[in-house]
Amino acid sequence: MTTFTDVLDDLLRREPGRPLVTFYDDASGERTELSVTTYANWVAKTASLLVDELDLEKGQTIRVDLPTHWLGPVVLGAAWTAGLVVTEDDAPDAVVCGPASLATWAGRADDLVVVATALHPMATRFADGVPPGVHDLGVEVWSQPDAFTAWDPPTGADVAHDLDGSPITHDELWTPAHATTAAGTLVTDGGRLLSEVNPASPPGVASFVEPLQRGGSVVLVVQAARERLEAIYVAERATARFPA
Repeated sequence: MTTFTDVLDDLLRREPGRPLVTFYDDASGERTELSVTTYANWVAKTASLLVDELDLEKGQTIRVDLPTHWLGPVVLGAAWTAGLVVTEDDAPDAVVCGPASLATWAGRADDLVVVATALHPMATRFADGVPPGVHDLGVEVWSQPDAFTAWDPPTGADVAHDLDGSPITHDELWTPAHATTAAGTLVTDGGRLLSEVNPASPPGVASFVEPLQRGGSVVLVVQAARERLEAIYVAERATARFPA
């Protein structure tokens, strides 16, 4: 039986300082890199925000309505740490959204938990604030602790995500067979995957899960021309790409 927490704890024991998630936005020039330790701290802070501050409970659903960004893997990890079920449903118990969909979700803040991020470097706050009832991740996450332990942690038999009408348990999520079935074998053991696919989308989950399961890492790239992608691939010492 395996859960996200088991996988992350193993990475922390073995290689806490190595890069785990690297993000390029070639239009803005942003490059953000999270080591295993830094990623784990972000996951803990975000899980604490969702559970200890916003009162979400194991088994409730959360929608990750974010574009391709380094915060996508963070929110996925926080949800799985807390035992939340990642969903594409239009009526989740909570949503983490970006600026593009903020107005839509803000109108539903009386009915569900709405957390918004401005998607600035280092996840800083919205410059002009957020609508009433919406929680600004860039304001509220920083005060959370760097460690989180769920009082009722998920087991391998609990559902991790239900993105296409087929619930996937934690144990299924972290098996090589699931990653292969979802998107083919993307990366070898210890490999570094360059991906242009949103890890918070149904086809993109495997692009984040499989590198972690295989002790590898992921480089997320958006808004880059083909020549620039090739340069990043070489500079980051990637070993595979998605889509191929």
